[in-house]
Amino acid sequence: MKLSPGKQKGLEHISNANNIILATAMDQRGSLGKMIRSLNENITYENGLRAFKQGVSEVLGNQSSSLLLDPEYGWDAAEKLNKEIGLIMAYEKTGYDATEKGRLPNLVDHYSVQDLVKAGANAVKLLVYYDHKEDEEINQTKKTLIKRVGDECKQNDVLFILEPVSYSSEGLDSKGSEFVKKKPAIVEYFMVEFSKEIYGIDVLKVEVPVPIFHIEGYNQYNNYDPIFSKDEAAKLYRSCSEKSRLPFIYLSGGVTNEQFIDTLHFAKEAGAKFSGSLCGRAIWKEGVEPFAKEGKDAYYEWLKTTGSKNLNKVMDTIKETATPWS
Repeated sequence: MKLSPGKQKGLEHISNANNIILATAMDQRGSLGKMIRSLNENITYENGLRAFKQGVSEVLGNQSSSLLLDPEYGWDAAEKLNKEIGLIMAYEKTGYDATEKGRLPNLVDHYSVQDLVKAGANAVKLLVYYDHKEDEEINQTKKTLIKRVGDECKQNDVLFILEPVSYSSEGLDSKGSEFVKKKPAIVEYFMVEFSKEIYGIDVLKVEVPVPIFHIEGYNQYNNYDPIFSKDEAAKLYRSCSEKSRLPFIYLSGGVTNEQFIDTLHFAKEAGAKFSGSLCGRAIWKEGVEPFAKEGKDAYYEWLKTTGSKNLNKVMDTIKETATPWS
């Protein structure tokens, strides 16, 4: 894959010296803000998000190869990063309008790609909810938006990361077994479709086709619900990997730290050639409670101990299991 000079520089900046992406995700907004407020209603939504992100950036971001933030609440956090750490900026608004059909994406207000690059972003990330069996008109709208962002990133010579997230347009429960059986086909579609040059995407940030607790043999987890055998799951991991023309990285998808580490080992053994991860909640989620209930000192103590331990477990595993994008 031949990249333009700016995109190549961005890819190198968000990766480690071995061309593996060891990124921490801290662009959560809606769900995180609500979580903080539910534990301490004296903290305002905005102040809570800004302060929590600053802590993650200062302590965990500076141990990662790069940090994903959002331009709505993340600029103070971005200032805490050492200059050698890559900065990835989210370009979509959080969540979606539940009153509208199709989970249509919206871009953030007040920022263009040009503004994000000018402010120091090394890469731009766009999240789009997608079901390949959704109405064609809705999917065409989403594809058009992806192309527009791809063009904007080309014009500004900045790395473009797409995060397509699967969901059921029929309204199936995303954690239910019916949807779990359909998900691998959606992830495989992402790898094929969004690898196409017309979108201008450089890196894919994707879900694994099968969560680890739905694979036979991982009965140590209290949410264990085996739907695929190890062989079946391994074939799906390998098939999705082989379908991608682009480097891809895994998101953690809200699983625990231990589950994400097992997932990465399973992916490696299955033959998946992922080039790193963008992991968020599996690293810092437990820090929300000390932040909201005990205050700044307790929060920073948690980040420096448990948070750093969580991060290093993920990074050590990525170094063992990932394939460099070069």
